[in-house]
Amino acid sequence: MSAEQVSGLCEQLVKAVTVIMDPTSTQRYRLEALKFCEEFKEKCPICVPCGLKLAEKTQTAIVRHFGLQILEHVVKYRWNNMPRLEKVYLKNNVMGLISSGTQSILEEESHIKDVLSRIVVEMIKREWPQHWPDMLKELDTLSKQGETQTELVMFILLRLAEDVVTFQTLPTQRRRDIQQTLTQNMEKIFSFLLTALQQNVSKYRSMKTDLAQEPKAQANCRVGIAALNTLAGYIDWVALSHITADNCKLLEMLCLLLNEPELQVGAAECLLIAVSRKGKLEDRKPLMVLFGDVAMHCILSAAQTADGEGLVEKHYVFLKRLCQVLCALGSQLCALLGSDCDVEMPANFGKYLESFLAFTTHPSQFLRSSTQITWGALFRHEVLSRDPLLLAVIPKYLRASMTNLVKVGFPSKADSPSCEYSRFDFDSDEDFNAFFNSFRAQQGEVMRMACRLDPLTGFQMAGEWLKYQLTAPVDPGPMNSKTGEGLCSIFSPSFVQWDAMTFFSESVISQMFRTMDKDEIPVNDGIDLLQLVLNFETKDPLILSCVLTNVSALFPFVTYRPEYLPQVLSKLFASVTFEVVEESKFVLSIQAPRTRAVKNVRRHACSSIIKMCRDYPQLVLPNFEMLYNHVKQLLSNELLLTQMEKCALMEALVLISNQFKDYERQKAFLEELMAPVAGLWLSPEMQRVLSDPEAFISYVGADNKIADPVLEDPSGLNRSRISFCVYTILGVVKRARWPAATEEAKAGGFFLGYLPSGTPMFRNPCTEQVLKLFDNLLALIRTHNNLYMPEMVARLGDTFAKALDMLEVEKNAILGLPQPLLELYDSPVYKTVLERMQGFFCTLYDNCFHILGNAGPSMQQDFYTVEGLATQLLSSAFNNLNNIPDYRLRPMLRVFVKPLVLSCPSEYYETLVCPMLGPLFTYLQMRLSQKWQVINQRSMLCEDDAADDNPESQEMLEEQLVRLLTREVMDLATVCCVSKKGVEQNTTAAVDGDDDEAMATEVTPPANAELTELGKCLMKQEDVCTAVLITAYTSLSWKDTLSCQRTTTQLCWPLLKQVLPGNLLPDAVSWFFTSVLKGLQVHGQHDGCMAALVHLAFQIYEALRPRYTELKAVMEQIPDIQLESLEQFDSKLLNPTLQKVADKRRKDHFKRLISGCIGKPIGEQFRKEVHIRNLPSLFKKVKPSLETDVLENEDGEGFNVLFEP
Repeated sequence: MSAEQVSGLCEQLVKAVTVIMDPTSTQRYRLEALKFCEEFKEKCPICVPCGLKLAEKTQTAIVRHFGLQILEHVVKYRWNNMPRLEKVYLKNNVMGLISSGTQSILEEESHIKDVLSRIVVEMIKREWPQHWPDMLKELDTLSKQGETQTELVMFILLRLAEDVVTFQTLPTQRRRDIQQTLTQNMEKIFSFLLTALQQNVSKYRSMKTDLAQEPKAQANCRVGIAALNTLAGYIDWVALSHITADNCKLLEMLCLLLNEPELQVGAAECLLIAVSRKGKLEDRKPLMVLFGDVAMHCILSAAQTADGEGLVEKHYVFLKRLCQVLCALGSQLCALLGSDCDVEMPANFGKYLESFLAFTTHPSQFLRSSTQITWGALFRHEVLSRDPLLLAVIPKYLRASMTNLVKVGFPSKADSPSCEYSRFDFDSDEDFNAFFNSFRAQQGEVMRMACRLDPLTGFQMAGEWLKYQLTAPVDPGPMNSKTGEGLCSIFSPSFVQWDAMTFFSESVISQMFRTMDKDEIPVNDGIDLLQLVLNFETKDPLILSCVLTNVSALFPFVTYRPEYLPQVLSKLFASVTFEVVEESKFVLSIQAPRTRAVKNVRRHACSSIIKMCRDYPQLVLPNFEMLYNHVKQLLSNELLLTQMEKCALMEALVLISNQFKDYERQKAFLEELMAPVAGLWLSPEMQRVLSDPEAFISYVGADNKIADPVLEDPSGLNRSRISFCVYTILGVVKRARWPAATEEAKAGGFFLGYLPSGTPMFRNPCTEQVLKLFDNLLALIRTHNNLYMPEMVARLGDTFAKALDMLEVEKNAILGLPQPLLELYDSPVYKTVLERMQGFFCTLYDNCFHILGNAGPSMQQDFYTVEGLATQLLSSAFNNLNNIPDYRLRPMLRVFVKPLVLSCPSEYYETLVCPMLGPLFTYLQMRLSQKWQVINQRSMLCEDDAADDNPESQEMLEEQLVRLLTREVMDLATVCCVSKKGVEQNTTAAVDGDDDEAMATEVTPPANAELTELGKCLMKQEDVCTAVLITAYTSLSWKDTLSCQRTTTQLCWPLLKQVLPGNLLPDAVSWFFTSVLKGLQVHGQHDGCMAALVHLAFQIYEALRPRYTELKAVMEQIPDIQLESLEQFDSKLLNPTLQKVADKRRKDHFKRLISGCIGKPIGEQFRKEVHIRNLPSLFKKVKPSLETDVLENEDGEGFNVLFEP
């Protein structure tokens, strides 16, 4: 190798790097240059001299960076094959670069410092401590040369801690060696870091005011920052004794630095990590020093200064850190106080609470929300909750909450000091809205805890605020609502105040009733407030909604004074028919579309009435007649209420009728209540319409072509009649019940005797009425399913071609798209007749299945023994499933099949459940397999040709629907087959469409996941057994991680275990095992799925390998399998005389065997492997014969130290 060769190559490399980085280069040139550089790094034998030459100070920063990258590449990928002398040469030159090969600390580019420190760390990871015992001494010597070198040494120490401890990016033995050696030397490392920090900070402080010395001061400041960053990388994991050593000197220094503007953020970061440490309580005791005078003073003065300088991003970030420090301090106090550690109440606890309260009242909504969890912990704490200082702060906290509950601070607005801060914290109003809703819920929790300690104060405040709002003039603000002139929108100043006040009073009043003794409750004050609310009149729908919530919140006072009940009822009934527009202003035949706000008020009033009848039926019973007459009057006018509102009122009546506790009386009442429905539903015309799809389409008006789709809707009344009947049947089935106490049920004539299993049997007073209407309901379901037949879809009129499609709201929910904020309240509910038709079909479909799902729990044996029920259901609900879209099939499984199966007594499994589920599972297995096949083919095609990137594209929606349907099917199979005992421990509730579940990485299916009685019954039938097993095991390789993880942990093994005693065909056994391995190929990149699938594969192999040699053949096909290792595993497995190795070790061995088929994330699939060799063990006596084997130099002699000092 000559110097000319090196120079020539370096010139070419400089040209290539220039071409790559030059924005004007053409794509072709850039690619050629890139290829040249990459090939050079991979193949050139003289990389080290070239890299060193390019890294010289005289080159430009880009070229130097590339030179250092070459050296890093050499260390990472070629180190194991380099001769010893070349390693020593490279290491000495790199240390030389740190010593004198970089620009000064203020001039050098940060990316050069970064790559230089990386090279040293890569060498340390390969050689320290065994072959480079003096590494720390060398770094110490370098740091004595000056600030530039000290900063680089800090970078090296930080990077080393990150790689070894935080990210753990090296083999276990090497990691252990390095971490243990670091731990042994920690005292020296900490002393080095602290000394560097102290010296540089004091130099910086003495010079920073002297302009002539400014560059020097800045250099010292840089080292200070680097020392703090490095400390932050160590404080997290070193022994707590290092942090609290020397009378907590480190913590004291960090507190003092909080008032140094350039260093305060780094100091706060370190302090936060230190105070957040977990570990033995005894070791954490010294952290209480932070409640001392000096520390408290530093924290408070730093916060005041940072806040006093207005909103500057740097200061705001610092304030957030300080807030977190105070939160963590509170957590430590809660952990230590009242434990065995003998910690006393800090003298400065009052000062701490004041400063914490200052953060709770800060304009930034984010800072306010950050304090809530800690307040909750303080109010809940056994010792602190009795402390007079904390009790004295409760009124202040509640006052602060009154302000914090007001929803202001939208980033797009400027109507509050919070807005400015929100622009730093939130990207959009939708973001802020989502944050604020969860923040408010959290505040509700904490306020309730505070009111547990001091219930009366909260109630008095709520009363004051309520009175104030009732008398304050309404200010709709600049944005008028579309509902009408002068009315509030959700952003109006008056509404946000009403909204906050309502939430506050609801939280504190409910807590007062839970906490205080009956005799102590301030009944008179409560009734006075209720009177004021009842007498308050408003035409504003948003404010009226708040008023209704206040009525509900104050309602428990009526239990002390029942004479106020009629007033409450009339207030609620008046709101049921609330309108903004006067009746005379529009023609009665067409309903002016109500806005969401008006609809909400009416719905709110209905649900308040239902809630009252559900929670206080005894109280309402004496007024039953008045209530009934009220409802009858409202129902007499067909156009006054929507169908949903009518049914809500009927539900309320049914709830009260449950209190008759007299079967005959209640039955007679229900008969009377349902007479109009029965008359309509059983009429010959309705019977014809419900049983014939063509007649049905015509009756509901879906075959019309409509000229004015907003105003014209000739068949609206027909649709509402069908809806009314279905809603009423649902309401009655859902609400009518026998008395809960068996004695009362016997006395009232509800009790029928016992089933063979000993379960008591009751009769429901609604049974007779509902079963009379049942045939037509099944006819409607059958007709509705048949509407999806292509010839029926073709009959829909032009206006209604999409009448059976999903609603936009449903689509957005499935795709996870947020709703625009204002639209929720201000837009008319269904804008066009098409949307009304879509809403009608969607609600009708859901409600029919809700009736079937509720029929079992409601009518029990009377329903399960309906003659030929299974056949009737198969020919109606499961009719024409091929044409039913996924978005309709999902709710059917969830609201009908699942509740029916769960509530069905085992006596009816053979006659009802098995005959129904058998064909259903067989069909679902076929349907899902076809759907996933299409998706997989589509994704293979998409790889060649980029698909439509529009997130709302039809394909994405379809795919997401298949995922959700898959989850529904797997959930149904699990519910049917696996006993609850095993499932509950592992079930994570998941929101539809939410794929980002934090999956547990160690998933072991519960040992007691046994099959249910129903599961056993299903598995006895060969076709069902096959369908369920195939669905479960095929689903493992469908691209839905959540479904895969749940099925693996809950369903697969119990199902297979059930069929093991039988004679499984070898092909079937191979197929089950292969399916799990395929699942690993698809989902191996997700830790949760991978752990569960490996465990399942291990269970199958261990249980079946002794009987089926075919499994070994499957194993042999795994890519890169080590056959000797497989033989070893098999021989241990098949030899029962050998002592069994521990379960974990067997499993680890098995996991290594199948690692060839475990899928990797795309980022790792093409990554070049880094191989770091283990060095001789530090902790075991090594046999002499092995010593020479460690690393050999050219002469073949063994040696212990590679880098002599």
